[in-house]
Amino acid sequence: MHEEKSMITAIKTETVTTATGGTSKPRKLEEARTVAAPPPAMIDSEKLNQFLGQVVGDLGSAMSAALVVIGDRLGLYKAMAGAGPLTPGELADRTGTNERHVREWLCAQAAGGYVAYDPLTERFTLPAEHAVALADEASPAYVPGGFHIAEAVMEAVPRALENFRTGAGMAWGDHAHCLFEGAERFFRSSYVANLTSAWIPALESVTAKLEAGGRVADVGCGLGASTILMAKAWTRSIFVGFDAHPGSIEMARKRAEDAGVANRIRFEVARATDYPGTGFDLVAHFDCLHDMGDPAGAARRVRQSLAPDGVWMIVEPAAGDRVQDNLNPVGRVYYSASTILCVPASLADGEPRTALGAQAGEARLRSVTQQGGFTRFRRAAQTPFNHVYEARP
Repeated sequence: MHEEKSMITAIKTETVTTATGGTSKPRKLEEARTVAAPPPAMIDSEKLNQFLGQVVGDLGSAMSAALVVIGDRLGLYKAMAGAGPLTPGELADRTGTNERHVREWLCAQAAGGYVAYDPLTERFTLPAEHAVALADEASPAYVPGGFHIAEAVMEAVPRALENFRTGAGMAWGDHAHCLFEGAERFFRSSYVANLTSAWIPALESVTAKLEAGGRVADVGCGLGASTILMAKAWTRSIFVGFDAHPGSIEMARKRAEDAGVANRIRFEVARATDYPGTGFDLVAHFDCLHDMGDPAGAARRVRQSLAPDGVWMIVEPAAGDRVQDNLNPVGRVYYSASTILCVPASLADGEPRTALGAQAGEARLRSVTQQGGFTRFRRAAQTPFNHVYEARP
């Protein structure tokens, strides 16, 4: 109790350092900070300890995110995949890295449950199930891209602080480069697992059109992962990807060449509200409509660009219509990313600065399609991370 009283006393006053390096007399903090501390007698110590335990877990996860990025970039996970138990020195030799750094990294990974540790042999093992998620880029469970997004989120904090004060936004292209590749890698695993095998087949009559030879626009295509997957699956169709970020389009063109589909894909720099072309059998927005400053304007442009019997496919982060529907681990990831990435992107994209956010929900998305002139709207498919909607005129 004495320590709690001392803590409350410390909270109520602070010593202020002046511009010349001296100090002034203690002063009371802002009213909000003083009132925020309830009397110690009102504190439920069990609830406090439970919350502090949660905080410790979150802090460990946040710090570990940097180590996942390191493990991914240095190929540490890939070197461990299928290799069995390894000493830090053996892993360092396999990856051309320093043993002492690798030892500490492995200990942290073992503490977090990412790798297993055998105290008898002092060796570390990457379980096969973990290797699928951490080392196999072709796996639908591959997750390191998400940690590169987290890296970009942290790098954007100084800008976010100013945006919170001014209400300004931050364009997608203003973020660190790790965001672009991180987002592509994170979402690509879900697209690999679902796009051609489940999502498009869930759209009425679309598969038949693509098999016969259709025209597809992928709006907000980023680095082109979704566009390239579709081009590989439907070799008779023609695809065009549009994105407002020139750097992403440049990378998408290179990736299409590497994938051997550049003859059937065209990538162009264009905004969602004025991209060129008409007569598309399918227009798709993958995890990007909520980032746009004028999603209703984007919807109107889709309506104008579709063939008479064309379909608009909207893939959005899974979300309910009410805040309480999204208070879960997936919602936490999306709300957090949306605070730093999605809402600022919309606010920087020009009027009307709608800022739907990554947890917009089905009702708001339906409204967006209706504003664009669409009369039919349904949820065609879903995963724990995404909802797939079909809109028709």
